[in-house]
Amino acid sequence: MNKQPNSDHCFVCGRKNPSGLYMQFYDNGNDEVYSDYTVASRYQSYPGIVHGGILASMLDEVVGRVAIIGDHHHFMVSVRLQVLYRHPVPVETPLKIRGRIVRLKGRLGKAQGEIILPDGTVACEASITLADVPANILSEANFALLDWRVDQ
Repeated sequence: MNKQPNSDHCFVCGRKNPSGLYMQFYDNGNDEVYSDYTVASRYQSYPGIVHGGILASMLDEVVGRVAIIGDHHHFMVSVRLQVLYRHPVPVETPLKIRGRIVRLKGRLGKAQGEIILPDGTVACEASITLADVPANILSEANFALLDWRVDQ
């Protein structure tokens, strides 16, 4: 598996975001992105249950990262995210978060993802439509502020 980059301030993967999740991601070099993660209790909604917005953020990140497999600077943005919440996700529980390419062609793409409980139950699933970040935004971006790199 290939480790993917993190940034400094991203809510999901940021190394320095004091409110962030600090997730790390890996890909298979072909069509899937993975993360194993345990959600801290500070991200709960109902007592002991992970907030749905946190689950959606995790899925948005893992599924969106399929675009950077093989090119860590092929940035895409979500234009449509559909999340199906099938089962409650308990906090402080080891989870498997997976994203996979359905189609990446031209400036648009589709991908799917899931959050899997320790017993193999799919608790949440997502489908996403992605679009390349517009060239004018990339040309004006200060990538030094992003501090996008693969940590050792």
